[in-house]
Amino acid sequence: MATEATFSEAMALRGDQRSYLVVVHDHEPEGRYTVGLEPLTVGRDTARDIVLADDKVSRLHLQVAIVGGELVVHDLGSSNGTFLDGRRLTSPTPLPVGQWIQVGSRQLVHERRSYREVEREDELSREISKARTYVEALLPAPVPAGPIRTDWFHRPSLQLGGDVFNYDVLDDEHVVAYLIDVSGHGVSAAMHSVSVLNVLRQRALPGTDFRDPAQVLTSLNAMFPMDAHDGMYFTIWYGVYSATRRELIFASGGHHPAYLHSQGQPLTALRTKGRIIGALPESNYAADKVAVPSGAVLYLFSDGAFEITDAAGQQCTLADFLPLLGSERAGSPGETGEIYRGVRARAKPGPLDDDFSLLAVGFE
Repeated sequence: MATEATFSEAMALRGDQRSYLVVVHDHEPEGRYTVGLEPLTVGRDTARDIVLADDKVSRLHLQVAIVGGELVVHDLGSSNGTFLDGRRLTSPTPLPVGQWIQVGSRQLVHERRSYREVEREDELSREISKARTYVEALLPAPVPAGPIRTDWFHRPSLQLGGDVFNYDVLDDEHVVAYLIDVSGHGVSAAMHSVSVLNVLRQRALPGTDFRDPAQVLTSLNAMFPMDAHDGMYFTIWYGVYSATRRELIFASGGHHPAYLHSQGQPLTALRTKGRIIGALPESNYAADKVAVPSGAVLYLFSDGAFEITDAAGQQCTLADFLPLLGSERAGSPGETGEIYRGVRARAKPGPLDDDFSLLAVGFE
């Protein structure tokens, strides 16, 4: 492939628009590289312009460059190949904007962006990364063994949403579990969710019995009106388990059901009628209860777990997600990560559109 810049190649780099290769691994971006007039080499060797630490990537795997105004990919005789739309490349091939190639376990996506856009996005990404770290530091540690076990998986979207969850011991008799999903995306949504989480963790709702889910939701609705919080509202599922009665009392505010799995039984949807929190000051909330058999598993999750677009471009629903719950590994450590991978296998390439949050609580 010629390396001398032609007139058309130079024209392709004029102005503020540039071509970039974004390296994606496990559906998360690892780096962004500008493709200019000089070719970039990609491979496992540290001397390459783009280094991919992957055993299935050759030391010198491929080359990319701007040729005739297009970004062209040239596999350099790699052992395991370079693939576009499932087809192994055998000659220099243009990679259109928005398309990606598969190289080992990585995808290399072609972006066409202005330098100013990239600079703003990088700055936003740094701020979002800080917010993610803070939010994730507040999430509780999994409990792999004991009379009540917990396992969870949380993967924020690139935009950062407002998902948080928690479980805690209220007293010698009661354990609480809840999940909150704030409207919108970005740092403001994440910080609003943290505010709500801290109120619940510190039990800072005056005159509220935290063993009564209906009281908790009513108090939250009074404390967090959306007109006093920049229009933000949230949904919540809140449940309290009584160990001696083996009973779960629960209430939901605008949230889809949680599900209780019992061996040999269909999933039981757990939901009460109740508006989103913060929308109407005079909203009323009611609680319901369900018996919890030995070995049962409770699943709480955000809508980002099921509102995904699949590889065919179709919108998935809750009904598509439910078959992933209650497998043979129900309630065991790592189950929620397997469920996430099941969702990812169905979803279109790239990050999910919303936060993925899934909490599983197992009862001895």
